[in-house]
Parts: sequence; C-alpha cells; structure tokens
Amino acid sequence: MLKRLIYVLPVLVFLALAGVFLTGLDLDPRAVPSGRIDKPVPAFALGPIEGREQGLAAADLADGRPVLVNFFASWCVPCLAEHPLLMKMAREEGVRIVGINYKDRPEDARRWLDRHGDPYTRIGADIDGRTGIEFGISGVPETFVVDGRGRILAQHIGVLTEEALEDRIRPLLKEAAE
Repeated sequence: MLKRLIYVLPVLVFLALAGVFLTGLDLDPRAVPSGRIDKPVPAFALGPIEGREQGLAAADLADGRPVLVNFFASWCVPCLAEHPLLMKMAREEGVRIVGINYKDRPEDARRWLDRHGDPYTRIGADIDGRTGIEFGISGVPETFVVDGRGRILAQHIGVLTEEALEDRIRPLLKEAAE
C-alpha cells in the first residue's frame, strides 16, 4: 500500500498544480478588480503637451460632468488600435475624454495626435509616470470612467473595444450624467 502511495502521490500533486496553473491562464487580466473604484481620483497636476496651453489636474475631473480618462502614449501600438474608437466617441457621441500622455515626450505626443486626430478636451503630460502610478495603471492604454464629483467608477485595462463600451462604459457614463 505504501509503495502504491509513493507512486500515486507525485502524480496527484502534479495534476493539482497543473489545474491551478491552467485555471490561471483562463483568467482575463482586465477583470482584476481595481482598488481605486469608488474612490476620488488621486491628486495630480500635469503640464500640457507641446502645442497646448492647458494641462490637466484632478480638479478638472470634478466639474460636475462625467469623463473618460485615457492613458496613452505615442510609442504604444495598442493605443493606436483604440484611437479610432475614441475619435468616434468624442466626435459622434459627444463623450468628454481627457488624455494623460504617459512616459512620453510632449513633442512626440503632439505629432502623434496631429497625425491620428485628437479626441481629448484636455491633455496632461505624465512624463515621469508618477500620475499613472497614483492611478494604479499597469501599462497603456488604460481608461477610467470618472463621475462628475471626481470619483472613479470603472477601470478598463487594455484596448477599448466596442463590446466593452456597450457592456460597461456607456451605461456608466449615462448613469453618471443623470
């Protein structure tokens, strides 16, 4: 009996560990709950990117109107993938979107926006990445839904998709506007 257990036990341990690891691979990293939800946006004040007169501060996000806060960078390929959707939302749906240019040179951000379009009502340059850390981002792009009081309602990690907008972002913006 003991000999059989010696052969079976390592197999059972291996299967248990394999099950744990395989389950982890199926998890959606965008579904990780944020510790920032239902809390005020962190205090920050960012200077403008090149070509803009105004930067962005936490107070700009608490003016009574809901807003999308989008972290982006000119060097970010996924940011380019979601950019047409942001342009459409700003132009056709009137969604208020502000940008935080993350770890980028302000002149590179300006050229990128000149080339691809500018959906942002205001942009702050987070050159050292400190504001991104305060928001708890893991990379770019990341987007936050913020209500008119400056409280974070949702965090979307990665590229915005039409599905994510329809299922989560638009309903939250609508609710926050009421």
